[in-house]
Amino acid sequence: MSVKIFYDVLSHPARSVLMFVRANKIPYTPCPIAIRKSEHQSKEYAAVSPMMKIPAMQDGEFKLTERYGSTTLPGAGDTCAPKILVIFPRMTGTPPDPAALAPDIQRMEETLDNLEKHFLQEKPFLCGYDISIADLFGVNEFVAAFDLVIQVEPCGYGTLDRRPKLKAWIGRVREHVQPEIFDDVSQLMYRLAKAKQKL
Repeated sequence: MSVKIFYDVLSHPARSVLMFVRANKIPYTPCPIAIRKSEHQSKEYAAVSPMMKIPAMQDGEFKLTERYGSTTLPGAGDTCAPKILVIFPRMTGTPPDPAALAPDIQRMEETLDNLEKHFLQEKPFLCGYDISIADLFGVNEFVAAFDLVIQVEPCGYGTLDRRPKLKAWIGRVREHVQPEIFDDVSQLMYRLAKAKQKL
């Protein structure tokens, strides 16, 4: 019997798990859950994941569920404010306010600096010379966050070309996972990013 993986590809932790099992040829039964349709709040899914979080895995009676720690840490705050500063202007057709975005862009720059200097350093992957699940989670988190950054383009942020070390890391992870797996799991995100650019 293969492990059941409950996922929505809009969830970057779920994309990371899918990439991991596919790249490592782990047999699994895909169980898609559409968050946008509130399927994760059904009684059936609550029996698998009492916190109703995505992703979740089930192997027989054993259940492993996702619980993202930053939502419960003191001072973690709500991360939707930067999204609102970008998404509302896109929806209304007005450019984002560079002054309002400046603190978030500064915080993002500091985070990217730390990722490069303290984690990647001169290594090919976050934890050394071999890829780990940390790289998959990191890349998917980064790609989701960078999708937001691409929307800040009118504020002059620029592109990933400003971060060649991170761009190379994402490329190494994609190659190691196998481009066809990486791209297949990420295809919905790619389509959404293209649609956003047309707004």
